[in-house]
Amino acid sequence: MERTSDIRGIAGTDGQEPVHGWTFLTNHGHVMVALALDPDMRVRDLAGAVGITERAAQRIVGELVDAGYLRREKHGRRNRYHLDASRPLRHSLEGHHTIGRLLDVLAEDPGQEVTGPGARSRSAG
Repeated sequence: MERTSDIRGIAGTDGQEPVHGWTFLTNHGHVMVALALDPDMRVRDLAGAVGITERAAQRIVGELVDAGYLRREKHGRRNRYHLDASRPLRHSLEGHHTIGRLLDVLAEDPGQEVTGPGARSRSAG
């Protein structure tokens, strides 16, 4: 299934007005949603989807990898990203919820669950 059009909507590049001002998620959250929708996304495309520079996207991916939320797997010259849906949200107000629960709602794809029985670490898509 082609997911690019779904992802482009994050940054308003789908022909609609871009989002200005604040959003409810940080860029880290947007990166996680985008990679949940397309785990094979190139950093360039990820940056465009989120509305940040490639350098910022690389930094965020690196931070998410270092924190254990993402795992990077090389496929030739490309990367595939795997999310650990069991990791908790990082703020004390939401820490009792997992990233998987958030992504189940935000990266919703009928018939596909990011979390589930025994889903300690799985592919983003």
